[in-house]
Amino acid sequence: MQLQDLHAFELVAAERSFSRAATKLHRTQPAVSQAIRRLEDEIGDRLFDRASRSGALTEAGTLLLEHASRLLRMAAEAGAAVRELQQVRRGRVVIGANEAAVHAVLPLVERFARAHLQASVEVRRVPSRQIAAELLARTLDFGVLTFQPPDKGLQSVALGSDELVLLTHPKHPLAGRRRVSIEEVGRETVIAHNDPSPARERVLRLYERRHAEINIRISLPSLDGIKRAVEMGVGVAVLPRRCALTEIARGHLAAVSIPALSGKRTVRMVFRKGGELSHAAQAFVGLL
Repeated sequence: MQLQDLHAFELVAAERSFSRAATKLHRTQPAVSQAIRRLEDEIGDRLFDRASRSGALTEAGTLLLEHASRLLRMAAEAGAAVRELQQVRRGRVVIGANEAAVHAVLPLVERFARAHLQASVEVRRVPSRQIAAELLARTLDFGVLTFQPPDKGLQSVALGSDELVLLTHPKHPLAGRRRVSIEEVGRETVIAHNDPSPARERVLRLYERRHAEINIRISLPSLDGIKRAVEMGVGVAVLPRRCALTEIARGHLAAVSIPALSGKRTVRMVFRKGGELSHAAQAFVGLL
């Protein structure tokens, strides 16, 4: 059955007239009659009582009308849903980021959500080393990294830069310093994240190369927990500055440069080259 034939049938039944239905459809009356005949041939029964002047439906016609109305309504809803996707009135963007990288992507998420009120954004916690593979497997639309992955199927846009700093309580003896050495940091009670990350590996490799010790006494599962522990004076932490901008601005934490680790890192939004992106993902690329 063709939807346009069902639509003609529904209108003839509503108007009780082939000619009035043809006028509303901007079609000729013979064309509407042919549409009804096609439906009758398809179901093998009459839809209208030809002997009735009022265009009464047969029993089969009454039954088909109920289903036709439901099918036409579903078709209209399906078309509207696809148009909403095209106009980014719905749809979803999936971003992979480790806990530290979430801070870099939040301003973009806020702008996208404000521009596309009914679209959704899901930021998944994904280790940096897995993001490239998940992008290529299409389980993610975007990923936040501090390096350009070597995969040829990926491209990136720079979001800004970040650096590793020493975070201390504002009254800590090192808080007033402009810079500290890694040896000085290593002698403090260091609070670290217990989840592997490029930043953690970078710090540990540097201490190994310098044959220096680092006194990691406490490991916590979240950045917020680490920052709170530093605020309480439990110890110090080496974290990306971007993670603590609010606490630094409010005077709850102090940030001290570590020259050996102070090289700027470029924060990148990575996504697939070419291929199909959802309409929501295309809109997010436009925002990038």
